[in-house]
Amino acid sequence: MIELKSLGKTYHASDKEIVALEDINLTIRDGEIYGIIGLSGAGKSTLVRCINLLERPTSGQVLIDGKDILALSREKLLKLRQSIGMIFQGFNLLEQRSVLQNVTFPLEVSGVKSTEARARARELLELVGLSDRAGSYPSQLSGGQKQRVAIARALATNPKYLLCDEATSALDPNTTRSILELLSQINRSLGVTIVIITHEMKVIDQICDRVAVLDHSRIVEEGRVSEVFTSPVSEIAKELILPANRKQEISGGGRRVRLTFHSEYAGEPVLSRMVLDCQCPVNILYADTKELDGKTYGQMMIELPPGERDAEKIMVWLKNSLIDWQEEV
Repeated sequence: MIELKSLGKTYHASDKEIVALEDINLTIRDGEIYGIIGLSGAGKSTLVRCINLLERPTSGQVLIDGKDILALSREKLLKLRQSIGMIFQGFNLLEQRSVLQNVTFPLEVSGVKSTEARARARELLELVGLSDRAGSYPSQLSGGQKQRVAIARALATNPKYLLCDEATSALDPNTTRSILELLSQINRSLGVTIVIITHEMKVIDQICDRVAVLDHSRIVEEGRVSEVFTSPVSEIAKELILPANRKQEISGGGRRVRLTFHSEYAGEPVLSRMVLDCQCPVNILYADTKELDGKTYGQMMIELPPGERDAEKIMVWLKNSLIDWQEEV
């Protein structure tokens, strides 16, 4: 289990301080896939790098399996890091080494015999679907293949935890999907706890069990993905689910209401009933349906009629319905 307690990180630049993280409290349970999402500059990458002390926190605690790793000696910290794999947005492969040699590299550093390291590397390349590219070099691979090599390398030392820092940001949608499916498979088959840093809600939707939303160096919301997706509390979570600029582009200026459909109502003709009952038209600005935790959820942004009387009729109808809704300001 990973526990972050009152974690803070401040950078000192010339005559000013830059607060990257402030009072971060998180518990990441063994075996889950945990997402940390936020806009650029929110502090996501700093946070994930504090977990393995690539960045050393200014305050607070980082507990791995109950042990405060900030108190470890350099030797013990290096040993601990073998249980924490990491993959990056830019792959960070060694260009002068073959695919097989890239995967064996952390094993060589750990003092594993060459024959054992090569055997382990071949097992992992089979796992990530690249057994036929062992002799290739990074320059001969696609972006998705490079990330698969990076994943194999991160798994070389049999880590208990895998940290993914924007691991799919440089990939196209189809490749992103395949990499996320691979990570999910690794989580299920090897029991590796995975922490995913991203700015993309679709990544969280596809793979994560729980999510923390980071904004301006602080956690503003946390919970199961289905809960945060269907009932976002923070403004930044709403922005990530339905970007504000998109709402402004498609809106005609009327009052906007966000409807959330849980699984029991996802297939119901709710909008049709509302329009028929109220005898008022509405404008659909945005609609989306997703499957989370094996259940279907949907959301819809509608624009109410320009007339205040018609708009109020729809508001009264919504208040008397069982639908989750919220008027957007």
